[in-house]
Amino acid sequence: QVQLVESGGGLVQAGGFLRLSCAASGSIFSRNTMGWYRQGPGRQRELVATITSGGGINYADSVKGRFTISRDSAMNMVYLQMNSLKPEDTAVYYCSLDNLFFSNRKESYWGQGTQVTVSS
Repeated sequence: QVQLVESGGGLVQAGGFLRLSCAASGSIFSRNTMGWYRQGPGRQRELVATITSGGGINYADSVKGRFTISRDSAMNMVYLQMNSLKPEDTAVYYCSLDNLFFSNRKESYWGQGTQVTVSS
């Protein structure tokens, strides 16, 4: 089992910034992908950004150039620096971790979510 705990959400004005953090603990594989997803009001959960244990990074088009994902694998932490925030970034942000098996199977884990609200 893996436990994920997010922190850093809050209320910010449009154009502002926030930094989300996620601490992972438990049975974490050396091959894994950590990431951030979000779910806005009345919307489905969507990918924000992911980063692999090898350093590969993927961003949603809507956040490219504004958000930066990073990780500290030694500490099992992942971060999301969010700049130039827009009201449409308002959502519950979830941390995720996928333990990767060599068979291409994966086990996915989620945090409890942290609210980010951007006022106009």
